[in-house]
Amino acid sequence: MKIAILAPIAWRTPPRHYGPWEQMASNLAEGLVAKGADVTLFATADAITSGKLSAICAKGYAEDPHADAKVNECMHISYLMEQARDFDIIHNHFDFLPLTYSRLVKTPMVTTIHGFSSPKILPVYQRFNDIVRYVSISNSDRHPTLHYAATIYNGIRTADFAFEPSPDNYLLYYGRIHPDKGTHEAVQIALHTGRKLVIAGIIQDEGYYNEKVKPFIDENQIRYIGAVGGKKRSELLGSAQALLHPISFNEPFGLSVAEAMLCGTPVIAFNKGSMPELITDRKTGFLVNNIHEAAAAVEDLSLINRRDCYLHAREKFSAEKMVEQYMALYDTM
Repeated sequence: MKIAILAPIAWRTPPRHYGPWEQMASNLAEGLVAKGADVTLFATADAITSGKLSAICAKGYAEDPHADAKVNECMHISYLMEQARDFDIIHNHFDFLPLTYSRLVKTPMVTTIHGFSSPKILPVYQRFNDIVRYVSISNSDRHPTLHYAATIYNGIRTADFAFEPSPDNYLLYYGRIHPDKGTHEAVQIALHTGRKLVIAGIIQDEGYYNEKVKPFIDENQIRYIGAVGGKKRSELLGSAQALLHPISFNEPFGLSVAEAMLCGTPVIAFNKGSMPELITDRKTGFLVNNIHEAAAAVEDLSLINRRDCYLHAREKFSAEKMVEQYMALYDTM
């Protein structure tokens, strides 16, 4: 079976730090190659893969100040579709734009829906309900008007994360700095509990950062260390007493939540979106509704066995499990 994996091209695949969709495209491609599949990854030219790499764009447009995002996207998607006849399956991780080619090529297409950026994109998905196999990354993120072939949770490369039974004395916020992700709320939780907080991630909303986060950074109790990836990501997640995830939107998955638990770190999250599917309340973390409940949960962290967090994440969110489920889906096509 010859499989084409279409990765996004905002960032390198796999990403150097931020880029969850690119990370999942990489994890799937590498897992399929390990299973003996003939995989071609369509990504940027600086992408890293053990399969075949096909690229028309030199680097991610978020990493290249001279790149035009729409131009790069059009070049990238059409480059794969012009070669569609060479593949048995096209697996789209690029959102809705590649769907518009699905009636123009004969190769069947799987599309993993990594979330809906806006209700305005739904008509595209609805139009191709009959021809594209849609996969949701959580049951909570399914839209009632779409036909789904499966729900397959994001899979993590377990070898990239080490279990840490003895954490340091800090709480962690790990994610993009944006109102949706609750950076300010994480700061308030730390202040309420008197705990140290480390903030790691890209600044996606500069105004929000300057108004709601930066004034509290004192490099003592509250620290901001920028974006963290690679081996340092595992060390940072594993050494935290808990990951704070006070989201204000219905998050489709939450990759850092699964990664933290894989390191043995419990997660304190606002009970929205996919969080009840990821976290077992009071066993691998706490599902809370506000800052005050989150602060109370911090005081109850001793109730959590860090090994339970690790075993839970390894069983439910491994790349191996994700790959097996996608291969089963491919077989039905």
